[in-house]
Amino acid sequence: MSSTDVPANVEHLTESERDCLRLCEQAVTVSEWCADECADMGPEMGDCVRLCRDVADVASLHARALARGSDHREALAGLCATVCRDCAAECETHDHDHCRACVDVLGDCAASCEAMVK
Repeated sequence: MSSTDVPANVEHLTESERDCLRLCEQAVTVSEWCADECADMGPEMGDCVRLCRDVADVASLHARALARGSDHREALAGLCATVCRDCAAECETHDHDHCRACVDVLGDCAASCEAMVK
């Protein structure tokens, strides 16, 4: 990501923080999509729906904390990595396009968040 791609409100972040922010935003989008799709597939997809919603909530909160330079961003990064890994593990057990998309994005998001934890 070049400096011209960075919104003005996050110029204070390091490149790795900006990458993490971007990945958290992608995690929110893909997990919301997956949760919505899985909700229509029946009760056997309940764990997937719940875990995807956890990702959407936690990744969104972490992205907002990162953007404002919150003192709690490191703790949230650890939590975000955990919920992303848990959700990716569940999604990996399903053979749906939305679940596969989650696995791809959430693995990258988890790795990025883990790098934020000192």
